[in-house]
Amino acid sequence: MASRAHPVDGDVSPATDGGDLPIKSSPQRHKVGVPPKQNMFHDFMYTFKETFFHDDPLRHFKDQPKSKQFMLGLQSVFPVFDWGRSYNLKKFRGDLIAGLTIASLCIPQDIGYAKLANLDPKYGLYSSFVPPLVYACMGSSRDIAIGPVAVVSLLLGTLLRAEVDPVTNPDEYLRLAFTATFFAGVTEAALGFFRLGFLIDFLSHAAVVGFMGGAAITIALQQLKGFLGIKKFTKKTDIVAVLDSVFSAAHHGWNWQTILIGASFLTFLLTSKLIGKKNKKLFWVPAVAPLISVIISTFFVYITRADKQGVQIVKHLDKGINPSSFDQIYFSGDNLAKGIRIGVVAGMVALTEAVAIGRTFAAMKDYQIDGNKEMVALGVMNVVGSMSSCYVATGSFSRSAVNFMAGCQTAVSNIIMSIVVLLTLLFLTPLFKYTPNAILAAIIINAVIPLIDIQAAILIFKVDKLDFIACMGAFFGVIFVSVEIGLLIAVSISFAKILLQVTRPRTAVLGNIPRTSVYRNIQQYPEATMVPGVLTIRVDSAIYFSNSNYVRERIQRWLLEEEEKVKAASLPRIQFLIIEMSPVTDIDTSGIHALEDLYKSLQKRDIQLVLANPGPLVIGKLHLSHFADMLGHDHIFLTVADAVEACCPKLSDEV
Repeated sequence: MASRAHPVDGDVSPATDGGDLPIKSSPQRHKVGVPPKQNMFHDFMYTFKETFFHDDPLRHFKDQPKSKQFMLGLQSVFPVFDWGRSYNLKKFRGDLIAGLTIASLCIPQDIGYAKLANLDPKYGLYSSFVPPLVYACMGSSRDIAIGPVAVVSLLLGTLLRAEVDPVTNPDEYLRLAFTATFFAGVTEAALGFFRLGFLIDFLSHAAVVGFMGGAAITIALQQLKGFLGIKKFTKKTDIVAVLDSVFSAAHHGWNWQTILIGASFLTFLLTSKLIGKKNKKLFWVPAVAPLISVIISTFFVYITRADKQGVQIVKHLDKGINPSSFDQIYFSGDNLAKGIRIGVVAGMVALTEAVAIGRTFAAMKDYQIDGNKEMVALGVMNVVGSMSSCYVATGSFSRSAVNFMAGCQTAVSNIIMSIVVLLTLLFLTPLFKYTPNAILAAIIINAVIPLIDIQAAILIFKVDKLDFIACMGAFFGVIFVSVEIGLLIAVSISFAKILLQVTRPRTAVLGNIPRTSVYRNIQQYPEATMVPGVLTIRVDSAIYFSNSNYVRERIQRWLLEEEEKVKAASLPRIQFLIIEMSPVTDIDTSGIHALEDLYKSLQKRDIQLVLANPGPLVIGKLHLSHFADMLGHDHIFLTVADAVEACCPKLSDEV
């Protein structure tokens, strides 16, 4: 227990609410100010604005002529009209190099990711043609590279396959995929338009780390089918079912030629990635390695006719640009509800990944992105994509990292990538006929390895054990059950953590820092001394209906424990209970009732309740509820030190 002693600096006034340094006292103590009564409508509008329009998006329109406002509105919806005015040849050179580099990476990845979603490879290429063009016009990030990604492809494929078998009903499966993409876009755009982007923040960083790591392992295990040349493979995604399927096919289902191709090029890809990490100037080596692997492996299979020896290949890949798919989207019937449900889940995950990537690279280049505008851009992009034979696209971390390192300047790099994909669709798709599935499996395994962030998990364990539980819950949920269960666990634990922090706020006993008038947590500052006859407690949260009873009971328990210690040490009994309310940002009627109950309970025990530094919202409500009158205005102080001085005037004279 912290020692009990008198404050030793009686001629300085306290500074518990503004900083750690003492400040000179004035002869007269200041009273706690009561803010003027607010108009209910103005109060509501202020709360509404801070909730949905905290960034004041219309501030640029103030005091501007109509023509200027129209142009600003156009730039707000289509940022290309803003940055396009200052675009020049120097920027284009950087965008051209970056666009060509990410195109070389995206083409082989897109073919593999489409297979991950149980779709024909061409739909992966389609999804890197139209969506990036839309995003380039509407998105605010300069660095994000748009296209299919591994986690969303796996999630979409898993959810769709649970409803429709892609082998027996390929047409219905494809239509449901377009429907889910449409509603994924609607979900994203709606969240941005109604400025509800804060909802994605409910998925904590720890949960995302665990979910992504589990999804990466699941994706890598799924690639064992193509990597080992297994023809009969489980449709389940959990690690037990996958490994059982792999080892049951070991004696008759593995193809040594396929394994040789896959292992050789996976080694090449991992080596190229290592080279790129060691020398940042060689960033292009891991970027072009997948395309080089595809070209070499395809040529090798073609000249040796390894496909006749059991090596599985891509086979036919249709030429031509995206056909319209508007008439294939379900707008009625049973599949409409399925499409909405799958689309909402896939859209939220895609949104979380894209916004996180955009913010990461924006911070690295020191510019701002508007999260709500990003959501609208991503949503419109997927709505348009669903009508042009694309499935859910979002920001890809691997491609965005390459885009960043390649020196991209604007979203034009996405346009360059789209043009290269267009040329591939028009002229080069027949060349992929003999591409072995093993090389696509190797490319995907290589791409998802960085998603397993062991260092982040270790840091989470060191910093916050509850966060680590959320991380591991999501991780094990994905690899041992399914992707959707892992996601559900991640969301559930994130919400549980929020509820725990709201319903069980922290409280602390405060003591006086020697030779100052500062009062701080005695656990953080063991040298802090407690004033005889006074117990000072700080509540570190707003007091609402969800935690008011806990706060009252916890304060009473602190008091009981302290009384037992005081009695055992034969020290003066507790006469004053001071509650430091600086961190209490708000209080509701339940919280006020809790304070009233605490006050009445203390009165019966001849202990005076004292409040220190309640904020404007709190003191206003205490006055309106007449609790301030019940307590007495002379028992509400600006600082803890003022309260202690008033409660124990002798202490101010002792040194």
